[in-house]
Amino acid sequence: MTTKSLVFIFSCLLTITCFAQNVPLSPRTANYDMDLTLDPVEKRVTCAELLTWNNPSSDTIYELQFHIYQNAFKNTTSTFMKERGFFSNILSDAAENCGWSWLDIKSMTDEYGNDLKIGMKFIQPDDDNEADETVLSVPLPNPVLPKGSIKVNLNWESKVPKTMPRNGQNKDYFFMAQWFPKVGVYEAAGVRYAKKGQWNCHQYHSKGEYYADFGNYNVSITAPSNYVIGASGILVDEKEANGMKTSSFAVEDVIDYTWTASPHFMDIRDEWKGVTIRVLLYPDHEHIASRYIDAIKYSLEYLEQYLGKYPYPIITVVDPPIHGIFSSGMEYPTLITGLSSCILPEGIRTIETLAIHEFTHQYFMQMIATHEVEEPFLDEGFTTYFEGRILDHYYGGNSSTIDVLRVKVGNIELNRADYFKMDHPQIAENTRRSWQFKDGGYGEISYNKTAVWLRTLEGMVGFETMNKIMKTYFQKWKFKHPSARDFIDVATEVVRADHGDAFGINLDWFFDQVMYGTELCDYKLASISNNHKYNQAGYLNDNEDCVKPENIINDSLFQSKVTLHRLGGMTLPVEVMVHFENGKTVMEKWDGKARSHSFTYLGSSKVDYAEIDPERKIYIDKNFINNSWTTKVQEKGIRKYLVQFMSWMQNAMLGLSFFC
Repeated sequence: MTTKSLVFIFSCLLTITCFAQNVPLSPRTANYDMDLTLDPVEKRVTCAELLTWNNPSSDTIYELQFHIYQNAFKNTTSTFMKERGFFSNILSDAAENCGWSWLDIKSMTDEYGNDLKIGMKFIQPDDDNEADETVLSVPLPNPVLPKGSIKVNLNWESKVPKTMPRNGQNKDYFFMAQWFPKVGVYEAAGVRYAKKGQWNCHQYHSKGEYYADFGNYNVSITAPSNYVIGASGILVDEKEANGMKTSSFAVEDVIDYTWTASPHFMDIRDEWKGVTIRVLLYPDHEHIASRYIDAIKYSLEYLEQYLGKYPYPIITVVDPPIHGIFSSGMEYPTLITGLSSCILPEGIRTIETLAIHEFTHQYFMQMIATHEVEEPFLDEGFTTYFEGRILDHYYGGNSSTIDVLRVKVGNIELNRADYFKMDHPQIAENTRRSWQFKDGGYGEISYNKTAVWLRTLEGMVGFETMNKIMKTYFQKWKFKHPSARDFIDVATEVVRADHGDAFGINLDWFFDQVMYGTELCDYKLASISNNHKYNQAGYLNDNEDCVKPENIINDSLFQSKVTLHRLGGMTLPVEVMVHFENGKTVMEKWDGKARSHSFTYLGSSKVDYAEIDPERKIYIDKNFINNSWTTKVQEKGIRKYLVQFMSWMQNAMLGLSFFC
């Protein structure tokens, strides 16, 4: 083989390798190049933005729709502020100091030089609130052809709000989420529930967050040189001049972009299998960094094993100062925010819980880009489910959330307590849109109920099958926009492969109840009876001979009966453990459909104890206390009330952290 041949082969292999390493993970529909400057004195951002949008459909697109989230904080008449309501302290502060915000588009042109500002207008697709300016419609002089693309140049300026949810500034801390004109999602026919191509671009509501397409971001942030910048992606360049510093970041295959800035951030770093873990916090919280890092490492390890590899080179954790508490506990691509306190003991694992929860969102809503407004439970509930699994695995199943003063509480117990302590747990079905939870229940239903019925599904089909369901779902739908129906189909496919028809031809019967329904599950062990068996007596064979046994009662045999009641409207298959005085145990199965059911036994030993669902597979059962019955005197259980108290205590201590 000649030298030229070897060089040619090597070049081909190198080309193939480089190409393989740069294969896009996502469709990269919406791509942004942004060059912005932060003025921390005037509390303003100026930005030059280039959007490259690729038409994902076979439709011709005659308009673009943009989210202008910053205008949600423009005044009290926006849909967001009308729905939020309870932030009276924020409203008064904003009113007194004019802490309202706005975003003003100075110019908008396409690649042909057409002025797109001419026909643009604000629209209100959800509530017809004409005062709301969070969705912008932009007609296109040159439509985007099927599978074509368009480049849009925007120059805009915004005023940063004071202490608003997820976005704003306080003192010299800035947190910028939902901060730039972001194109909505054009759903091609067949995506989620779309029967034909359509724009999906909701107004900014106080509940739920966002829904966006994947793309690449190249963002340069100019701020005073003493400011430390945290942002989605990795730092690729940094330059200083005239007291200002320009930090350039890049990230690929994400659905959003977020950044933060403060002159007081400490920058603490660690690494796990090539992933940089960056923690930004104020000096008085330096000792908490290790707790964040450990929680992130646990999450990276666990989710890689059970779902798939984290594909990004970095994860940044921001620990907001007390005056930036409004930005805590949130998730964005490759950047999350936590919450810490000077008074919470290590045994109350709020720091770890939030870090694990928000990191898990890198999988559910970031890589699996479900619709956080229309189907919030698909990201919040699924994340809460894995949050519990990770906490239980690394911190102990009975002490994963609280382990203080000899009180130990697992994560799933708090999920159950938060859901069932509601005054009205049937207030809404899981599939309700976020802003339609007008009378409460958003958090309890979207987060906790979902986690509980996912645990119930795990209990029913088994841990291994559940792992296959979740991994199959993730691998099939990552970097796409699945719906609830897509998850149901995956679950049915996997369960049938593992269990045949044991759970029916599909799992619709289960999801119709837990996802689309509002009925409660409550099975009760109603009673146990043990009566002596009677010997046969009377006219048994004919009308002439009357059988007269020496003893009518047979002292050696007992007729035992275990009675079950279904108090709730939900019907699930359950197991019943029946224990006899002689030590024998029988495991019965009941389809759980009738309002009452009983098992009877004839033998020489009495039934002394019985329990519905002894292995705690049906986590969605409202009342575990009534699941068992014993013929022996027993003290009443108080764990249910203890868990509720500890849930309240954790929330109370979180509130106290505001004063640190």
